[in-house]
Amino acid sequence: MLKGKHIVLGVTGSIAAYKIANLASMLVKEKADVTVIMTRNATNFINPITFETLTGNKCLVDTFDRNFKYSVEHVSLAKQADVFLIAPASANVIAKAANGIADDMLTTTFLAAKCPKIVSPAMNTNMYENPIVQDNLEKLRHYGMEVIAPASGYLACGDTGAGKMPEPEILLEYIKKAVYPKDLLGKKVLVTAGATQEKMDPVRYITNHSTGKMGYALAKVCALRGAEVTLVSAQTALQTPLFVKMVPVISALDMFEAVKECYEKQDIVIKAAAVADYRPKFISDEKIKKKDGGLSLELERTDDILAYLGEHKTENQFICGFSMETSNMIANSRSKLERKKINMIVANNLKQEGAGFGGNTNIVTLITKDWQIELPKMSKFDTASAIVDEILKQM
Repeated sequence: MLKGKHIVLGVTGSIAAYKIANLASMLVKEKADVTVIMTRNATNFINPITFETLTGNKCLVDTFDRNFKYSVEHVSLAKQADVFLIAPASANVIAKAANGIADDMLTTTFLAAKCPKIVSPAMNTNMYENPIVQDNLEKLRHYGMEVIAPASGYLACGDTGAGKMPEPEILLEYIKKAVYPKDLLGKKVLVTAGATQEKMDPVRYITNHSTGKMGYALAKVCALRGAEVTLVSAQTALQTPLFVKMVPVISALDMFEAVKECYEKQDIVIKAAAVADYRPKFISDEKIKKKDGGLSLELERTDDILAYLGEHKTENQFICGFSMETSNMIANSRSKLERKKINMIVANNLKQEGAGFGGNTNIVTLITKDWQIELPKMSKFDTASAIVDEILKQM
């Protein structure tokens, strides 16, 4: 995703500056070309040699440093940059960026750059909440820059509150989002994921082996590509993806109601959740049948979410479902595609190594009314990207 991309990291005078060494290392591992620009104050917290060692590029501090090949360095860097992130961003540098002040190497290069710009504030809580700082952050947003909300927690100054720079892993996701093609910009996407649970009694429930990894990958890909994503998620052990609206649910009925509430507003609906097909049919305690010392409960079918979506599909909507089979995968999936009246179905065989629940890879076949494409074994993120590519071709 970041291979060959030129990322410029601006580092200002904050105790959080040391975390950017980890971010620089992560970016290099992703094959990005990384240049770090520091303010003079930042060098009091971390040595420029650290960044030079990690990135293989000269760390710039002085606007008039002549120790580089001939070019106007701040203009040259600004032209090369695919993303410019200032993290940590002090109140001082935020004020300069918001008001067009360019009095050092960092602010000069930042002003000259036309690439996507991201600012991650890090400062004392009282400073961050100061109306002047908030006005300056609003100015940056007005000019099209992404401002990452700081985390809340215990700060180096001893206060507890907002102003803590997010961890490098989160900053990395913002950089990835900035470089990703925005071919879903303006689109609304609904994704369902996870394994629903059907309560039997206060202790037990019916569920399945779905981990939600495929659905979460789809939600992440769509968000990175600019879509407004709603993720209706049943139980998983996964972290909520950044940049999506999460709607947590438990049962198939919960999911059905959540989908019904918002599906009409969506351009694309991807049902990746593994919904339990049956739920206990609850009856009064005195009528519950006893059998071999246990309980024998009547079962009833859960609501068919995919059939409902196909039946109520609007003219411009694209509905994609999943079919997990153990035999006759293509025939069964085509039958499901027709019965559910949807646009595309993603089929896989649970018995095939590298496919199905739990793992980090998948092997799927994309099926529409007129064609089918078998994808090779890929990571679930790459599989999600390929699925979205085909959906866009069909819309």
